[in-house]
This record gives sequence, structure tokens and C-alpha cells, in this order.
Amino acid sequence: MKKIALVTGATSGIGKAVAVDLAIRGFRLILTGRREDRLTELANDLKLNYEADVLSLCFDIRDRAVVEETIASLPDNWKSIDVLINNAGLAAGLNLFDESDIDDWEQMIDTNVKGLLYISRAVSPIMVAAKKGHILNISSIAGHQVYERGHVYCATKHAVEAITQGLRIDLLKHGIKVSAVAPGMVETEFSIVRFKGDEQKAKDFYKGLIPLSADDVADAVGYIISRPAHVCINEMMIMPTAQASAYYNYRS
Repeated sequence: MKKIALVTGATSGIGKAVAVDLAIRGFRLILTGRREDRLTELANDLKLNYEADVLSLCFDIRDRAVVEETIASLPDNWKSIDVLINNAGLAAGLNLFDESDIDDWEQMIDTNVKGLLYISRAVSPIMVAAKKGHILNISSIAGHQVYERGHVYCATKHAVEAITQGLRIDLLKHGIKVSAVAPGMVETEFSIVRFKGDEQKAKDFYKGLIPLSADDVADAVGYIISRPAHVCINEMMIMPTAQASAYYNYRS
């Protein structure tokens, strides 16, 4: 019986790369995202190239009622979720605190924290009933170190770290693994979103070094979820060779 993995934010970047990696590994995939055209395109690609079994669900994880209804109404042959990859998240803006847009704060908190909680709360009872499962949260180095202009984004990723540890403790008796991957600089649409569509500014952010790719992070995710049943990687921090921390990097 093939395992089922649910990946949030699967329409681009790390989520898309994780979906491809899991398809190659033979998982049946539930893919979520807000852009239906991209979801459909990805699902078709995975079916064509990897003969993957895919269920695509277009919804916003910030909407609690929709999250609960969607998970509760999964078809019977898709209900036994083995792996949940909480990837959906974003950074909005990179301004000093007193110059920040509060709407950006709301968007980050609602997506990175509340959305992750909503989907985890909806899926975890399935794993508890099965006495097995794996929840993996895409965190960030920002969950360990706070940098200038990162205030609220860093706060949301610190929350992800705390939630990950809390889930690990609370779900321990049910045999459920909980892990986090904390990447440093990854070149995806992440910076384009953060800089409000300014592609040149996003590109300059990585100038002079080779950042991680989405595939690098997906490879780390694949390693963690493929460990033997008795092994849980609680967290993996992964950065480009040219980056030592949130504060230090070397640009040639």
C-alpha cells in the first residue's frame, strides 16, 4: 500500500520541489495551494512523468472553516494521511519595524502560524487514530536568529519552531514523528513575494553567492521522512556553503 503525503503550498518553490521528490519516491499526493491553474498543471505533470496518484485541493489554509471542511470531506481512499508537509508560508516586506505595513504582519501570522496550526489540527487526529504518521514543518533559520527588518517574519518562524517541539511532545505517545527543516537562503519565489514583485531586487538579494535551491530543501525533506520507523530527525538546519548564519555570508 502506497503512503499518502499532504503538501501545503505546493504550487511553487519548495512545496513544488517536495511534491516532485515524493512522487519519485512513490507517494500518493494530496497537493494544496491557492492558485488552481498551477495546481492543475503540477498534478498533470506528476501524473504524466511519474505516474503519480494526485488529489489537488485549491484552498487557502488561512481559512479555518475551509481547512476543517476539506480534510473532513476527503474521499475514503485519501483519508489515511501518513505524512503532512507544512510548507505554505511567506515573508511580506522587509522594512524597519516603525515603517512596516501591518497588513503584511497579518498575512504572515495568518499563513505561517495560524494556517499551519489549522491544517495540523485537522490532520493529526487521523494519525493519532492510526498510531503512526509524520508531520514535517518547513521552518527557517529565522526561527533561530532574529535579523534586522525581520521582526514579524522571524517571530512567525520562532513560533513554528515552538509548535514543532510542542507537537513532538504531545504526539509522542501516539508514535507520531514531528520534524522541522530550517533552511537559510533559498532562491525561489520567496524573495519576489517579500519584495512585492520586484524581481530585480529579489535577484540582487542572492548576488555574489550560490543560494540553496528548492530541490536542495526537498532532498533534505526526503531524507528525513525516509528514515526507519524508530528514527526521528527532530530538526535539520541547511544553508548554502557561503552562508554561516542569518548574519554572516560571503559574497564573492
